[in-house]
Amino acid sequence: MKVLFVSLAVLIIDQFSKLYIKGFSFPIFRIQHRGMYQGQRIPVWGDLFNITFVENSGIAFGLNFGPEFKLMVSLFTFIAVVALCYYLFKIKDKPLSLRLSVALIIGGAAGNLIDRIFYGVFYSYSSLFYGKVVDFFDIRIFNLLLFDKIFGNYVFNIADVAVTAGVIMLMFAYGKKESAVGLENYLLDNKD
Repeated sequence: MKVLFVSLAVLIIDQFSKLYIKGFSFPIFRIQHRGMYQGQRIPVWGDLFNITFVENSGIAFGLNFGPEFKLMVSLFTFIAVVALCYYLFKIKDKPLSLRLSVALIIGGAAGNLIDRIFYGVFYSYSSLFYGKVVDFFDIRIFNLLLFDKIFGNYVFNIADVAVTAGVIMLMFAYGKKESAVGLENYLLDNKD
């Protein structure tokens, strides 16, 4: 279960980066960081890559099904994280690539879950489970306006990167397993 340290590392790095972008205040310790203002953009690499502070009230890639689904998304994410932790325990003797991919997904999902559950209360704009996810990596590949939505412009965070990397690794881990099983079956069928 040492791979849970990967989940914890993703969670910590994700939350520190979001707090740095959004800003925070701990009056008891006299610590305050202003952060960026909503929509502020800092160019990093031309117009292709920027640091832009946005808050996502929906799910991945800005999909938003309305406030009535917000609680359901938060609860589903919580259940998914718990289920993935249980699954990670069940596969503790499986290859590291499989366990690492699940650990990345857990860390990323938990990072965005913290935003959804607590940020509304912490930043005094809504109640528990109704917070917004802080996004800031801004990739602008192209701009296509379709149905009043701009496509080709993606703003995401470290948690999103971890989930995406975990899913890709998971596909390769299972793909490699399926390839090995297929090769073994082929060799058994053609042993003469």
